[in-house]
Amino acid sequence: MSAALPGPDGRLRCPWALGSETYLAYHDTEWGRPVHGENALFERLCLEGFQAGLSWITILRKREAFRRAFAGFDPQAVARFGDAEVSALMDNPEIVRNEAKIRAVITNAHALLTLPEGETLSGLLEKHRPPVQPAPHETTDVPAETGESRSLSKELRRRGFRFVGPVTAYAMLQATGYANDHLAACEFRGPSEPPS
Repeated sequence: MSAALPGPDGRLRCPWALGSETYLAYHDTEWGRPVHGENALFERLCLEGFQAGLSWITILRKREAFRRAFAGFDPQAVARFGDAEVSALMDNPEIVRNEAKIRAVITNAHALLTLPEGETLSGLLEKHRPPVQPAPHETTDVPAETGESRSLSKELRRRGFRFVGPVTAYAMLQATGYANDHLAACEFRGPSEPPS
């Protein structure tokens, strides 16, 4: 079943949120809510990249370890990582040990720090905010990618970012509140309009 379902407190939620307490907390307090600040957006972008090919619950459970391993996702600090840090990260059993994804985080830190003057990650996301759509009624109504996420992916890659394919780009838009894909009956949906 893919329609909204009652959680342990009886409130209707997107059904994926009921898979674990970790998912429940993430759904209720973070997913689809606006994220402010370049560092916070950089963290989300990196975590979405690590999620590629894996379950999101794996990333959520390792999030604090990722934060420790990647200097709190401070792009200035991550951009200074070299081969020694990559080797240490590859030996770290608390994170996802995928060298291509680890190196992508470092590359993405450089890409963020070298955006042309006046450009920001939040500005790029805003530029690719999907138009407000009717609320989905079932999870099968939620796309994996959109024209906006394909365009965002292309633009990020042009600026040197890695592990930012269209599906990852759309997951980023969803997770950070630029797309609202909570189901219509979900009591945690919130407004669909861009913040003023």
